[in-house]
Amino acid sequence: MDTQCAKILVMKKILFFSLVILAQTCSFEPKGDVEELTVNLIARETDQIYESLVEVRRDLHRYPEISEQEKRTSTKIISYLDSIGLDVKTNIGGYGVVGILKGAQEGKHVAWRADIDALASDSPDVVEFASVNKGVRHICGHDVHTTIGLGIATVLAKHRDKIKGTIYFIFQPSEEIWNRGAQSMIADGLFDLIDPSEMYALHISPFPVGQVATKENELYSYFRKLKVQFNNILVKDEVVKYTQDLIKGHSTVNEKFWDLKNFMDPEIGIANPNSMYADYIAVSEPFHVKSGNNVVDISTMIYATDSLELDSMLVRLKENIGRSAYATKLLSVQYEKNDPTVYNDAKLTRETLQTIAAAYGKNTVAPIYGIVHLFNDDFSFFQKKVPGVYYLLGGSNFEKGVIAMPHSANFAVDEEAIRVGVQYFSTMLLSRLNN
Repeated sequence: MDTQCAKILVMKKILFFSLVILAQTCSFEPKGDVEELTVNLIARETDQIYESLVEVRRDLHRYPEISEQEKRTSTKIISYLDSIGLDVKTNIGGYGVVGILKGAQEGKHVAWRADIDALASDSPDVVEFASVNKGVRHICGHDVHTTIGLGIATVLAKHRDKIKGTIYFIFQPSEEIWNRGAQSMIADGLFDLIDPSEMYALHISPFPVGQVATKENELYSYFRKLKVQFNNILVKDEVVKYTQDLIKGHSTVNEKFWDLKNFMDPEIGIANPNSMYADYIAVSEPFHVKSGNNVVDISTMIYATDSLELDSMLVRLKENIGRSAYATKLLSVQYEKNDPTVYNDAKLTRETLQTIAAAYGKNTVAPIYGIVHLFNDDFSFFQKKVPGVYYLLGGSNFEKGVIAMPHSANFAVDEEAIRVGVQYFSTMLLSRLNN
């Protein structure tokens, strides 16, 4: 199948998926906690700045910067936040920036995070405002995330006299280098500068523009790097095959699981109650095998919806090898990585989705039943400090052939997602503070 035919097939499947979502009923009834006047006012003000926000996004897209090199991007953010009157803190954990918007009255403190870095990519850009930085592109949507954060700050800054409390706008560098961005900001004293009781973030996703989706508890899978190590192995090929077969025997998925377009499949995707992504252990292939100094290392990545299943798998592997012909040669079976996953506070998830649905209609909120693998976000490190919610914001427009699949060569975003993101989340944050 050629590339164009494959793209058309994906678009048709995702279009059908979006129609299925629109026909479904959300698992909650929206509660009217946002005044209609406020919603209409936010919509008007977002419309007024929309074209300028598109220009901001396109500028960021033209000049992308990879993790730990976001100097120009940071400078642009600082200048923008200064221009709308926020108190700005800079150089936090690298090129991190925080804008502080204090309301006229005391109240709750909440935070909004946007990641700002781009990715190394030699694939040609698919938009007219293509990257001018060779080998670097915004193919994960962080230019859009940054722009939406700036837009929310602009809208809410106009109403600081009505705001009860404080909003912290966190612009985080180095999200694409796991264990760098969020942890660097934390280590550099982020929570000495701010004290939020709730935190929020979003990521562009292949959902259709106009929709937002998330779920309580785990949104992304748990992942671990598994390493099995043997000593004094003369029959290396045999022990490698035995170990790989043993590990693969714990997998509960098939080849469809690894095809990213199946996330959006109406029958097995993440929006179907019978999703293939609802409960799994997945063993990534190929394995990495390294030998030297009379030691053999066999490693791979494991993904699972339940961290306890990962712990249990490790125990079973040790027991099985302990009963095998290779028991006396076993040095270790261990996980080299034990990082957190995005874990949404259940109460905040329900309440904020209810707010968005009440303001913009039930069909704006798409249900999710599965748990996404292959992706994660170091927003999870912030969530270990402060309860919060991470949303998937639709960026696809199937009629225009725009599919917002992060990290794909033809990644693109319908810029209407900027307007939607600013409206939905300005309304939500104002509701969190004032209600």
